[in-house]
Amino acid sequence: MLNKAFDNRDLEGLIFHSDQGWQYQHQAYQQRLKNKGIKQSMSRKGNSMDNGLMENFFGILKTEMFYDQEDSYKTLDDLIKAIDDYIYYYNYDRIKTKLKGLSPVNYRLQSSN
Repeated sequence: MLNKAFDNRDLEGLIFHSDQGWQYQHQAYQQRLKNKGIKQSMSRKGNSMDNGLMENFFGILKTEMFYDQEDSYKTLDDLIKAIDDYIYYYNYDRIKTKLKGLSPVNYRLQSSN
């Protein structure tokens, strides 16, 4: 997985957040992240709330743009573009009731005025 993710990409400064699964704690895995300039962030043991916001976001992303659509992503680049497009949509166009019917960006802009 890392080989494909790292192919010719500048990942310096990326923060990679995960749980404490054994694979993420493995020294060789951590060294590969470090060699690419990736900062590793891990939930504290027994505290899934550390990762709660990202778990929620990824659940929404998978439900809205991935499940039952897996076959439409023929290459890794297709999937990356779809995720980038979805993140833009989520931040700028997708409205949320909890944010007074605004997108996250529009809500923040309203709050700062």
